[in-house]
Amino acid sequence: MDRSPQSESPASNGAAGGKGALIINADDWGLDRETTDRIQECAAQRAISSASGMVFMADSERAAALAREHSIDIGLHLNLTQAFSGQNVSTQLREHHGRAAGFLLRHRLAQIVYHPRLADSFKYVVNAQLDEFHRIYGEVPRRIDGHHHMHLCANVLFANLLPAGTIVRRSFSFTASEKGLINRMYRGLVDTVLARRHNMADYFYSLAPIDAPCRLARILGLARDFVVELETHPAQPNEHAFLTDGDIFRVAKEIKVEARYSLRNASIGATAPVIS
Repeated sequence: MDRSPQSESPASNGAAGGKGALIINADDWGLDRETTDRIQECAAQRAISSASGMVFMADSERAAALAREHSIDIGLHLNLTQAFSGQNVSTQLREHHGRAAGFLLRHRLAQIVYHPRLADSFKYVVNAQLDEFHRIYGEVPRRIDGHHHMHLCANVLFANLLPAGTIVRRSFSFTASEKGLINRMYRGLVDTVLARRHNMADYFYSLAPIDAPCRLARILGLARDFVVELETHPAQPNEHAFLTDGDIFRVAKEIKVEARYSLRNASIGATAPVIS
């Protein structure tokens, strides 16, 4: 199967002249019924731009039908760590997934280590999820991110397992005061490798912690000039309330939440602009 999606090339100099964009993405669509329903509530109120869908999970197929019915922009939320809860999971897939998950969950630094003996298992699990997404959504995923951000693990990243041309979620963005030099250098390496085959937002942050209004205001302010992706988990009651009660619009003020996940204004380059 040809898994190359329609590429969306970022426009040059898109970060200049107030041409930024705020993309709010909800993770874990399809994980279970409650999670899907909470994300759908956010989508109905236009508090999110898009969602990331899990396959082979308890609510995956119903979620895919809802996405088509309500025209919700869905990407693949690649799952390499959480046991599949769906009914249509083969024994072979469970075995390969178990090997990959067992390795990644063994140590917090395991994801930065390439394990050559597990290369076939990682490839099998990634390809199975790409195929399942195509089956239930009727199209290849235009963008990919990862459950627990494991789409950036060494066995996926350095084996080029994600189809070229897809939009892929970059590493978290941090200022120099938030993370050490080695941490930031490794994240820069990851983003450089990603940029060779994929398109990315200029910045990537999580909505949490939402009890730090100055932090969130600063992040959203970047969206005036840069393409900013904000990761949310509406399954969390506080994040769901923040989105559905309209607090996100009060903090964003004049900054509009994008209707879909679009990188049309993203800057060309491997690493995010530095914010001190």
